[in-house]
Amino acid sequence: MDAPILSVERLTVAYRLQGEWLEALHDVSLSVAAAQTYGIVGESGSGKSTLVQAVMGYLSANGAVRQGAITFEGEDWLHAPRRRREQLWGARLSMVPQDPLSALNPALTIGEQIAELVMRHTRASRRDAQARAVEMLKRVKLPDPEGIARRYPHQISGGQQQRALIAMALASPDLRLLVLDEPTTSLDVTTEAAILDLFAELQDNHRAATLFVTHNLGVVARMCQRVAVLYAGAVMEDAPTETLYGAALHPYTLLLLRAVPRIGDPTPLQAIAGRIPSLRQRPSGCVFAPRCPVALERCHAHKPPLERAADGHLVRCHRWREIAEGTLRLEDESAELKRREMGRAEIAFFDQLLSGEPNGAKATVMRAEHVRVRYGARGILGRLLGAKPPFRAVDDVSMRIPRGKTLGLVGESGSGKTTFARSLIGLIEIESGTAHLLEMPLRGTPRQRAKATLKAMQMIFQHPEESLNPYRTVGQTLRRPLMTLLGMKRAEADRAAADLLRAVNLPADYLSRFPGELSGGEKQRVAIARAFAAQPALILCDEPVSSLDVSVQAAILNLLAQLQAQYEVAYLFISHDLAVVGYLADYIAVIYRGQLVERGAAESFFTPPHHPYTEALLASIPLPDPKAKSRRIRLPDDQPSGAVPSGCRFHPRCPRYLGEICRAQEPPWQRDDQGRYYRCHIPPHELAELQKEDGA
Repeated sequence: MDAPILSVERLTVAYRLQGEWLEALHDVSLSVAAAQTYGIVGESGSGKSTLVQAVMGYLSANGAVRQGAITFEGEDWLHAPRRRREQLWGARLSMVPQDPLSALNPALTIGEQIAELVMRHTRASRRDAQARAVEMLKRVKLPDPEGIARRYPHQISGGQQQRALIAMALASPDLRLLVLDEPTTSLDVTTEAAILDLFAELQDNHRAATLFVTHNLGVVARMCQRVAVLYAGAVMEDAPTETLYGAALHPYTLLLLRAVPRIGDPTPLQAIAGRIPSLRQRPSGCVFAPRCPVALERCHAHKPPLERAADGHLVRCHRWREIAEGTLRLEDESAELKRREMGRAEIAFFDQLLSGEPNGAKATVMRAEHVRVRYGARGILGRLLGAKPPFRAVDDVSMRIPRGKTLGLVGESGSGKTTFARSLIGLIEIESGTAHLLEMPLRGTPRQRAKATLKAMQMIFQHPEESLNPYRTVGQTLRRPLMTLLGMKRAEADRAAADLLRAVNLPADYLSRFPGELSGGEKQRVAIARAFAAQPALILCDEPVSSLDVSVQAAILNLLAQLQAQYEVAYLFISHDLAVVGYLADYIAVIYRGQLVERGAAESFFTPPHHPYTEALLASIPLPDPKAKSRRIRLPDDQPSGAVPSGCRFHPRCPRYLGEICRAQEPPWQRDDQGRYYRCHIPPHELAELQKEDGA
């Protein structure tokens, strides 16, 4: 058997904080062979990033390896001189981080950055290096590689930035180890699918070892041959991917798998109670025992060893034998979310609501009719200054949201989802059309709107740290809407703020904490509490769980469902993930290039026929099952820019393109037997047969 490319043996890493060494990783071992992809999964705070930094030799100044060894191609990597590491960085080992923009030099063009790497690690001339840069951009399937080579990082999309970074990472022909640190977390599903295809294809060519760090268990199932599950700095379980997903033996692994939403499956998600302990609060026994639903007294008292349960399957748990024998089962402690079956009358009622027909007004919280939003400079001055011509980000969108219901709005980045939500809340001007909230017209900026309008609609953003004032405590953040919008006195607002925290499963003593003292999931809970503080009728949820761990995501989704049931608030839930939307939404609408292309009830949404764009979105979702045979639909890289195509605006990317009729004629709305509508020239029965034959 060939020697591994990367070997980590009994690695312990600690950080020096306030004069004390605190362990972030303890006794971690793994080895990655050539052409193998090794997944590292776990919640935030589990030690994944520390492991990556130790492997790359990028530990911060207060971090140090306290024990163990790291070898790279048989060479002692821990004690290699700085000059030797610099020779190998980029040449034989490369890393692709989560945020591509932070890793790209904003002062250099994409081509210059790749060419610099080529010249550093080969004897190529600048001219040859620039040609190599364009060749690498072609290999990562970027459109117009010559043009992108001349652009700066801020001039290309997020998906293109990530591909450019991959091109840089793979620029060396001698690459032996590729470290991927959450490389697809912020990408939409079609871009993510294309990036994963690219990784798989390029790995086949390079046969490099790959260390893939992610919290997306669907990505792991698709990409990795082996997986290690980290928790609080220790390996809980380590096994081949199919073994881990089919016969996991650690309660933590089982709970992570239960927290993943699955397409069309309304089964309640099971979130993991509690949170990972801080470096100063690691328990003396099993580190997972305080959160484990089956922990015994000995679990709290004694650390379990990492045992070999079977050939190639390692597990650290006192009770793994009972789980393997089937005598111990984890109880489902998640909140029971009741999804009421919808009859034909309700489906017909929703048809009227979403299409904007004036019916059912008493049950309607928000109605938008023929809304259009335009971006870009207008007039002669804009053209003289060389500004891009204006384009419609939202084009003739009509919909209604009933009280106490969730409408999921789905589409790729740039499709107009967030623009539509921001136009409703007043952050962007509505060019034409009308929008009403509880029959109050939505016009002007938030400062120009009446207090009753501000109170009735709130918004939860994707990144809570960007919407929480870092200099205000949680209590100050929650008191503000209570006092300004509801007119409460200080003492009454303090009591209400404590009640809000308890409603989102946070203790009242968090009122005195600042955002910097909270985890990502806790910040999002505070943002949700603030949104509910004004007792709104409608909450706009803009990708509120896309950057969260699967367990935190499950907790937030369950929390939103529980609060909706309690307060009868309506949600506009925006996401690019149809599995997440399908779990929470009552109705789903799909938007492409500013135009709605499909709409219908969630319970029947995942059976054919689908609009071809929806079909591609569904096929792009990585399933949390390594044995699943998912159908891949390759779409061109990114949504095209510039003028909207004539006819069907999806036709340049459509896998079911019919020819001249798609190019020349706007497609009609078609209705299937289940009451769903979609915009396409292909009739429902014919489209359903095509998609069933193809396994959609």
